[in-house]
Amino acid sequence: MDAHLRELRYFVATAEELTVTAAAARLFVSQPALSKQLRALERRLGFDLFVRQPRGLALTNQGSALLPVVRTMLETWDRGYTEARALSHPQQLVVGMQTAVGRDLQRPAVARFRERAPGWTVSLRLVGWDDPTAGLADGTSDVAFLWLPLGLDDIATRVLVSEPRWVALPAGHPLADRDEIPFADLVDEPFVALPAAAGPLRDFWLGMDARTTPPTIAAEATAADEVLELVNAGVGVALIAEGNAHLYKRPGLTFRPIPDLAPAELAIAWRRNDRRAVIQLFTDSIE
Repeated sequence: MDAHLRELRYFVATAEELTVTAAAARLFVSQPALSKQLRALERRLGFDLFVRQPRGLALTNQGSALLPVVRTMLETWDRGYTEARALSHPQQLVVGMQTAVGRDLQRPAVARFRERAPGWTVSLRLVGWDDPTAGLADGTSDVAFLWLPLGLDDIATRVLVSEPRWVALPAGHPLADRDEIPFADLVDEPFVALPAAAGPLRDFWLGMDARTTPPTIAAEATAADEVLELVNAGVGVALIAEGNAHLYKRPGLTFRPIPDLAPAELAIAWRRNDRRAVIQLFTDSIE
């Protein structure tokens, strides 16, 4: 019997969360898609992995026996894949990011890394919001500058910058002439949202931590430029970090601080099981 790695990852996440809702959010997939994959895996195995209960799931005896084996297998595969990929791109470090980094972080970090690791090259790649890990989850990035929250135990993070959340508005918006805008004045506005695959990050940039009612989603976007184009066109408003408000400043847009929201956190991130010295060397190059 053959099982796909994706199905096994779905099994482990669901076994650890014991609800499809929490596991789907952690995996950045829809609940129906996750349930479908789990049922397909159970059919392939020939036995049930979970007992469906009114308030969640419980592992069957077969599921409990299989879980530690699958965990070990996935850890071994991830470690082997990381090592093999490194051999395919010797002395090349791929740095993922979701938006322009700026903030005098990226340029000096790369310069210090090159001084400490002569012969290594650094490749920068911009990854859409539909992958909130900026390439870490599928191994296409070695380290990443990304925004929190992430909610994944297998990715380590170190916060680099904490910034207030602002709002991006069309220049002619009725609230655009204010110096700052309380979030309560924005909750009924249509919002440009990150894709559902962004999981907890989508919720954060919709201000779900401060809402009592669901947001109105006018559109979804997978990149910062797409978000701001939709705002500029009057489709909706969007939350943005203070530093990005300066980086992405352009005609037709107004950015205003929101004084009563928790700040956004920009972090450097890497896979916990990637123990290569070069990863530590790069993260230590960021001051």
